[in-house]
Amino acid sequence: MTAKPRIGFIGLGLMGNAATKFLVTEGYGVTGYDIVADKVAAAEANGIRGAASPAEVTQESDIVICCVTSTAAVEEAVLGPGGVIETGTPDKVLVDISTTVTDKTREMAERLARECGMKWVDAPVSGGPPAAGTGTLAIMAGGDDAAIAQVSGVMNDLAATFTHMGPVGAGQITKMINQVLVLTNYCVLAEALRLAEKGGIDAAKIPAALAPGHAGSNMLQSIYPRMLERDFAPAGYARQVLKDLDMVHDLAKDLKAPTPMASQAAALFRLLVARGHGELDGIAVLKLYDDEPV
Repeated sequence: MTAKPRIGFIGLGLMGNAATKFLVTEGYGVTGYDIVADKVAAAEANGIRGAASPAEVTQESDIVICCVTSTAAVEEAVLGPGGVIETGTPDKVLVDISTTVTDKTREMAERLARECGMKWVDAPVSGGPPAAGTGTLAIMAGGDDAAIAQVSGVMNDLAATFTHMGPVGAGQITKMINQVLVLTNYCVLAEALRLAEKGGIDAAKIPAALAPGHAGSNMLQSIYPRMLERDFAPAGYARQVLKDLDMVHDLAKDLKAPTPMASQAAALFRLLVARGHGELDGIAVLKLYDDEPV
């Protein structure tokens, strides 16, 4: 049996904690780092080995997975002091599963390859911490064929679908398409739910009633019931939704592609965050539709 690659993980928040816990149960040795010491300690309790820097993570790993909250955070972890670049080598691969600006992804990948020879795969994900914790993520990847082949084992373990979309940057463009579809749907589900409640029908019956038709979707089945219960505990954060919608806007502007629905969703999430709800789940956009003040 071929030995599993050693996995490094940078970023041990909601997604990182769930993913590393799952990888340990799948038999991977995992070394992890986070700028917040308590998050490292929590992941250590799940069986990972904590590290003091991204450079140490890279030194101890064959494949380094980066899961942080912004493009700037990716750049700091990879190219900054104590970063991946200090101990990267041509036999290693960095997999960025963060949602990162496409042009910066390409720039960072080129610099990493030029200065230490380490390969880059951009592989943003969809499904959130619940899917990360059960190996059922949707992962969309950009990178060359050799790098994709090198990481396909661990990516397929984490994913229900792992799709190679093209060269470096293709994964991030695909993630923006995913965000248009998902994040605008948060707003649509909130609107539909309030219409049902205002109309005096049993709103809880909507998912089952509409499931066989074109309105049926996994979001109607999984997200709508949480909205109905006003369960806004974060699987992700509203502030991150807004960040991603702003990234959609910037990419669409560069490509001269119209995205009016995504722009409307961004306006709603900007209002939600401005009212102090950035740390709630994205489905808290429903608060803008509810009668009580938010």
